[in-house]
Amino acid sequence: MNTPGELGSFLRTRRARLQPEDVGLVSYGARRRVPGLRREELAQLAGVSVAYYTRLEQGQSGNASDGVLDAIARALRLTPDEHDHLRNLARPGRAGRRPAPRVETAGPGVRQLVAAMEGVPAIIVDLRYDVLGWNALGHALLAGHLAADAPARPADRPNTQRLFFLDPHARELYPQWDTEARRAVSSLRLAAGEHPEDRGLAELIGELTMKSPEFAALWARHPVRACTSGVKDFHHPLVGRMSLSFEMLRLPDSGGQGVVAFSAEPGSASEAALRLLASATGPSPARATGASAGSGTETSAETGTGPHGGQDRPAERGRPITG
Repeated sequence: MNTPGELGSFLRTRRARLQPEDVGLVSYGARRRVPGLRREELAQLAGVSVAYYTRLEQGQSGNASDGVLDAIARALRLTPDEHDHLRNLARPGRAGRRPAPRVETAGPGVRQLVAAMEGVPAIIVDLRYDVLGWNALGHALLAGHLAADAPARPADRPNTQRLFFLDPHARELYPQWDTEARRAVSSLRLAAGEHPEDRGLAELIGELTMKSPEFAALWARHPVRACTSGVKDFHHPLVGRMSLSFEMLRLPDSGGQGVVAFSAEPGSASEAALRLLASATGPSPARATGASAGSGTETSAETGTGPHGGQDRPAERGRPITG
């Protein structure tokens, strides 16, 4: 998804959110035709020529140095996540021809780990937010209306972004849907910047843009923020309101896969609700049947949906998960 147009869109949205007084420039009160900083003002702050910055914003300068990009990031008051995103967008040559997306699978060790996490909702996702696995409680919490073995079938495998924007269940599950939607798009923006060569990711973004007006509107604003841990509110159809913390851990040497686990504050009403959901769900089928990676039997740790929102904390654990 890293095209010259994406870089220009990102730079324009970041210029539009700043006013001259925000960056120490004098505003003489003249009415502006467009919001935010003018190109010449941004170029002045970054220490580059107006002509050069204009070419960069129009996608006509693909060889910007790290020093120039850093100066522009400082002038635009970019966050660390946005700064990294700018660097990714400014390197469009990495994308090239996108190969056909390959079918991802979670390793047997991580499937066993997730299945063994009884009392803790947990899921496995890949860089496209396809659900590769979940345990019984993860399934019950996030997508109990779907078949438990859906992630084991690539053709039916859930995707957290599709579930969130295209499945009516998400509107009921997430009482703060608008906030979660912004987090979801922010996370997907980061993934697209990190993996411009991934055709499956590009196809997902195109599909959501066509099918979800809410997604399309948010995507056009170019939000960028990592969300790898935080707190999410749920309104579950079986146990009611819950406020759960989540942590996302990226799996090394997995091509972008990660495990997300949820927990409740000890002694809280949310913990009681989560225990009630666990009792209604029963043990993980993988544990109950004794299935193992060595048996060649796929377990129920092959499905799920992921977080994309909550109250952001520093992204020290991996790529954010959404959905």
